[in-house]
Amino acid sequence: MDREQAKELLFKYTGSDSLRKHAFAVEAAMRAYADRLGGDREVWGITGLLHDFDYEKYPEYPDHPMKGSEILREQGYAEDVRTAILGHVPAANVPRDTPMAKALFACDELCGLVTACALVRPNKLADLEASSVKKKMKDKAFARGVNREDIVKGAAELGVELTEHISFVIAALRPIAADLGL
Repeated sequence: MDREQAKELLFKYTGSDSLRKHAFAVEAAMRAYADRLGGDREVWGITGLLHDFDYEKYPEYPDHPMKGSEILREQGYAEDVRTAILGHVPAANVPRDTPMAKALFACDELCGLVTACALVRPNKLADLEASSVKKKMKDKAFARGVNREDIVKGAAELGVELTEHISFVIAALRPIAADLGL
């Protein structure tokens, strides 16, 4: 697996700038967790990069992520990558039984919420703290499409306290803030 090939696949199926930025955010969070948990940062990063590559074309379950998994299989992507991607959609009922699968589920919705929080702040990600993200989590009207229960469940499955998880993801996104428009 090669990041440039994965990025080409992402861009082939995903035209939306915001969805591409989401993919880059999840990639960065996954690379950081790979470093922390002893995973392969390239494999974990590519898994994060491609987790929603099919979403624009197939936005509803079961098409997403099932059709994407088939495309990835045809492209020669490894079983563990495809299984982690399938597991990030709770409706798929695919067990998240590897650290990579747990990290992907834990980072996906949280990256969306962190991005939304940063977008409404004057200094974007630069001074965003976990406490601000947790406060926005309570506001159901804010970033309404983000599933708060999945964020809490993801941190628990990963075995990381929620505040620590949020802080970790914010820190992972800061080096690529400019690429994310943050």
